[in-house]
Amino acid sequence: MPSLNPRSYLFVPGNRPDRFAKACAAGADAVVLDLEDSVAPADKSRARTAVAEWLSAERPVMVRVNTSDSEWFQEDLRLGRRPGIAGVLLPKAERVEEIRTITEHFGSATPILPQIETARGFRNNVALASTALVRRLLFGSIDFQLDLGMMADEEELLYFRSQIVLDSRLAGIEPPVDGVTTDIHSEERVRIEAARARRLGFSGKMCIHPKQVPIVNECFTPTAAEEAWATRVVEASAAAPGAAIAVDGKMVDRPVLARAEVILAKAAQFRRS
Repeated sequence: MPSLNPRSYLFVPGNRPDRFAKACAAGADAVVLDLEDSVAPADKSRARTAVAEWLSAERPVMVRVNTSDSEWFQEDLRLGRRPGIAGVLLPKAERVEEIRTITEHFGSATPILPQIETARGFRNNVALASTALVRRLLFGSIDFQLDLGMMADEEELLYFRSQIVLDSRLAGIEPPVDGVTTDIHSEERVRIEAARARRLGFSGKMCIHPKQVPIVNECFTPTAAEEAWATRVVEASAAAPGAAIAVDGKMVDRPVLARAEVILAKAAQFRRS
């Protein structure tokens, strides 16, 4: 079963059923069977059939449907209410009505994850994030650059990433998920980009190759040093309730204690997953 707060989302083309089981064994918190970008137009129908035949309550996965304005979207909706769908990803999400349409077909128990990949979608972040059943936003940084005519790196996308984190918080949903690292051969690049995303307030990252998964999981899991610090903070606070305390030579106030509690909760969650 996918984690409640997945760190890693591993995408596998819907027209490659031979890879489905391998993807599920790769250690990702969530596996996404993709009907959109990774599937050529001529293979859309075959991919949808392969996904439908593979879905099972015993091996829950997420499904990325095609964009709502595509010729394949209505057929994708027919996958609704099949067992084993742990969530639906909507690419290039822009309008609340799109979310509601998916809800009508997939049911009120299926989380929806809009991908922010266009200027219009970005402008509507809060509205999309505030819609019922939306669990978190995913930043499709590659398509987003294309839509805005950008040739971007870290600095050029900083504002957009930070705003998505802020809008997610304002909507009261889980922190967002960062886009893919396209270089599948550079583990260091994956590590750098995942660490940057975590610093900005993201809590997960999309993956396009199984070997990216363990790096992403590691980067979004509290380190042993962070967990040890958090334990010292919580224990010191419990030993002196209401009193001013210092840990490692630094004052501990309520926000510091809250941060420590979050770290310990995440560490415990991912030990169980």
